[in-house]
Amino acid sequence: MRRLTFFLLTAMLLLSIVPGLAQAQQIHVVQSGETLYSIATRYNTTIDQIAAANGLSQPYVIHRGNQLTIPAQGGAPAPAEAAPAPQPAATYATYTVQRGDSLSIIAAQFNTSYITLMQLNGIADPNFLAVGQVLQVPAPAGAPAPTTSSPAVPAEPVTTGVYTVQRGDSLSTIAAQFGINYFELAQLNGIGNLDVLRVGQVLQVPGAPPPAPTVPEAPQAPDASVPVSTANTGGFELGGQALSFAHPNHMRNARMTWVKRQVKWHGNEHAGNFQHLIDSAHSNGFKVLLSVIGEKTQIAGNPPAFYQSFANFLAGLASGGADAIEVWNEMNIDREWPPGQISGANYTQMLSTAYRAIKSANPATMVVSGAPAPTGFFQGCGPNGADDDCYLREMAAAGAANYMDCVGVHYNAGIVPPNATSGAPVGSSGHYSWYLPRMMQLYRSFFPGKPLCFTELGYLTGEGIGALPGGFAWASHITLRNQADWLAGAVHLTRGSGYVRMMIVWNVDATYWGSDPQSGYAIVRPGGGCPACDTLRAAMGG
Repeated sequence: MRRLTFFLLTAMLLLSIVPGLAQAQQIHVVQSGETLYSIATRYNTTIDQIAAANGLSQPYVIHRGNQLTIPAQGGAPAPAEAAPAPQPAATYATYTVQRGDSLSIIAAQFNTSYITLMQLNGIADPNFLAVGQVLQVPAPAGAPAPTTSSPAVPAEPVTTGVYTVQRGDSLSTIAAQFGINYFELAQLNGIGNLDVLRVGQVLQVPGAPPPAPTVPEAPQAPDASVPVSTANTGGFELGGQALSFAHPNHMRNARMTWVKRQVKWHGNEHAGNFQHLIDSAHSNGFKVLLSVIGEKTQIAGNPPAFYQSFANFLAGLASGGADAIEVWNEMNIDREWPPGQISGANYTQMLSTAYRAIKSANPATMVVSGAPAPTGFFQGCGPNGADDDCYLREMAAAGAANYMDCVGVHYNAGIVPPNATSGAPVGSSGHYSWYLPRMMQLYRSFFPGKPLCFTELGYLTGEGIGALPGGFAWASHITLRNQADWLAGAVHLTRGSGYVRMMIVWNVDATYWGSDPQSGYAIVRPGGGCPACDTLRAAMGG
């Protein structure tokens, strides 16, 4: 879980930041569609430095026409980054952005990464694409370089209408009605503050979208032995991981409809031993996600036999009414999986066995793949430990998409606002795991046909509790207000993406404060208050 995740991330850090050289300050007037990130990139500075220079507080909000003081290290605007010069053997084509596209989806079509597309096209913010925008993309191997700049895909005529904001509307709910994400809707209307709409406000919206094209899932042969899933994987829902499940009223106030409970199977318990977790959730009006792991030592001796025994146990939980089951947890590190056997292919064998057993027992139970620990510690993939990016690639190559309803993701190292894609105040600030949008894009790129389920998403703060232990010093600047606002921002971002099915807040009610400061993540604070419950309720529409 997050304990080793943070150890791995902390091992990467350089905790000093070199101050910029003093230069003359200047004023920038915010234009429609600009973000703090795009402005910071333009002036070769950071979001936090601009915020500090202008007295901005979290969450950072700017509007068209605002005058911002650019801090000393910014100086003159940096010229737009040129796309990297293509290698002599490389050829490129063009692609016109269609409604519903994202950089990760486009990257998957052209067998590349969304980061490569950003570099190739000088894109600063991966969350903003415009319908009709023409991108340079890698051409298929052996294809001749294009001789014109005509798009490889004909541009879709963009028709627009208007929509009048009603009471209870949010950008994400309106965007969903018109088949786009809420970033596109904000860009279309020059909206700077994504959380503020007025009843009666008239928005420009796309015309009726064309029928969605049928996209083949994955180049895998159909497996008639895989049971058909009837799990409900549509929509977006919010939940919380409860250690004691002592605060259901706080959870309801936050508009949570799911509770996550952890199960450790030692190899001899019957599924009925955990029936009370399912029954207590349902009796309180919640759906239940059971995150289940076993003993890694039992895997090592005879993996196929263990996979089947473990799958039989999961089938018993599904029969007992579990609404969703997460199959294992952070299986890319040796804390959770036997050293020498760590690989995405091995995990996919377990997942496929579990999926068949769960669906045979209860087709309505949603199967969530285990969430790898997000880390760059291992610098690649090996049998004793693996970074999550290459581990996901191994899972995808082994056909994991055929054995899940949702892709499990963990994000609990957030130290910048949820829409930031750079500027983390740590030495390893370039790594994607510090940034929620980049995590979403990365995981989506490996499984473009599957929704994401954030089975842990949290922000750590020691405010009101005490000093953070040394291994968690990277979060020492985060306040309780940050935690509340950033969790709400994470809801806006994930809900508005159109491809995140579930967000589970880590955590609701932990009280342990020590080497693993779990209570610093808890939204119910010492004394019983819950500031984040109010912001989450507002983010979910009140």
